[in-house]
Amino acid sequence: MARELKLGRHVVNDRSPAYVIAEVGHNHQGKLETAKEMFKQAQACGVSAVKLQKRDNRGLFTQAAFDRPYENENSFGATYGQHREALEFDREQYVELQQYAAELGLDFFATAFDVASADMLEMLDMPAYKVASADLRNLPLLRHIAGFGKPLIVSTGGGSMEDVIRAYETIMPINSQLCLMQCTCGYPAEFDELNLRVVETYRKQFPDIVVGYSGHDNGIAMPLVTYVLGARVIEKHFTLNRAMKGTDHVFSLEPVGMKKMTRDLERARQSLGDGRKTVFASESAPVVKMGKKLVAARDIALGHRLTADDVAVKSPGDGLAPVEIDRVIGSVVTVSLSKDDDLSLDQLAEASDSTNPEQ
Repeated sequence: MARELKLGRHVVNDRSPAYVIAEVGHNHQGKLETAKEMFKQAQACGVSAVKLQKRDNRGLFTQAAFDRPYENENSFGATYGQHREALEFDREQYVELQQYAAELGLDFFATAFDVASADMLEMLDMPAYKVASADLRNLPLLRHIAGFGKPLIVSTGGGSMEDVIRAYETIMPINSQLCLMQCTCGYPAEFDELNLRVVETYRKQFPDIVVGYSGHDNGIAMPLVTYVLGARVIEKHFTLNRAMKGTDHVFSLEPVGMKKMTRDLERARQSLGDGRKTVFASESAPVVKMGKKLVAARDIALGHRLTADDVAVKSPGDGLAPVEIDRVIGSVVTVSLSKDDDLSLDQLAEASDSTNPEQ
């Protein structure tokens, strides 16, 4: 079965460009116009999709968790529940953002953290769904979203291989449109804990699905590594300014970083090639300029049998290549040569017993 996934306007497979998701999350600070500006900036960076996070906070959290005091520099409310509610968009706002993303030519979907949120998103006919690492073991949610029949992107941070296999085996009989994302749940994640070779592990363990990378690392280099390893869906958190209020901004990419990352991912795709060693036309002039040829090391008389001392290797490489050195040494010149004259095989004859060359 081909390793391929259709995400919105894009077909993702081993030959395709990276499908880049700008994870807006709640970096919009609960402001619709900020979210729109982030969508606009992300589109200018060359991403494939923008993504939000959707929670039904009253149903998602226990009463104690909802009412827990949450007073810190990143808080948008006195309790954790009030904080989360301040960052949440309702259905009408989602519709407006959905329309705006369509105008920009961007795929738009969200992470559903609970069944109620998933159902609201499905009413809006989202093209795909994301499940966060925290729900890798949430089989009821995985089954519910898989039942929509839409592509499902599942992050695997904090999970064991047993957890990942269980999620795969739960989803695939219901919906084979699955992408598993290597992820480390550090915020930000330390480089020595990214474990990027898991991308290769997933590709071997699950040869029938697309594999991706959801990165909480700082910088733009690690997604390129994962693309080379085989990841084709790349998710990075996005912000307008890393100094903005909120917990996710510090490990998010600003527009300049996101633009460079999408640029470099496409360069990586082009640079990988097809694996066949090829000589390109663009290499001809540099090879001649910096290459070498065989020339006369000194003045040489007609009939002289060439020795190693008679032959020099010099640039440019517009003559007889040094790979012919063994054919040249011991042959007899049929013309007289001056120092630095090119040697060519048609000027040489094989030595024979009847030849009495100059010694």
